[in-house]
Amino acid sequence: MADNGVLPSMGSVGDSFDNALMENFWSTLKIELVHRNSWRTRDEAENAVFTYIDGWYNTRRIQKDLGWRSPDEYEKAWHTHQAQQAQAAIVQPEPTGAR
Repeated sequence: MADNGVLPSMGSVGDSFDNALMENFWSTLKIELVHRNSWRTRDEAENAVFTYIDGWYNTRRIQKDLGWRSPDEYEKAWHTHQAQQAQAAIVQPEPTGAR
């Protein structure tokens, strides 16, 4: 790591990079992306990590707490439900009798 100018730790005790959630995230990223690929340049690697985080990890991965849906699917369903409720809340005026 030292030959490539990489530090062995990203954080210090007490910050968010030392807690179990971040450790789990980095472990998942390494298993699913880093150990399965190689890149010719640092830019290629950075773009791959960005694409993984933005395009897969956050938006398409199904989650138990979202009813086994991805965040994209959950948000789409939520917005559809909100639009349906808003449409149902619109009250059409009753036609009045002829005058």
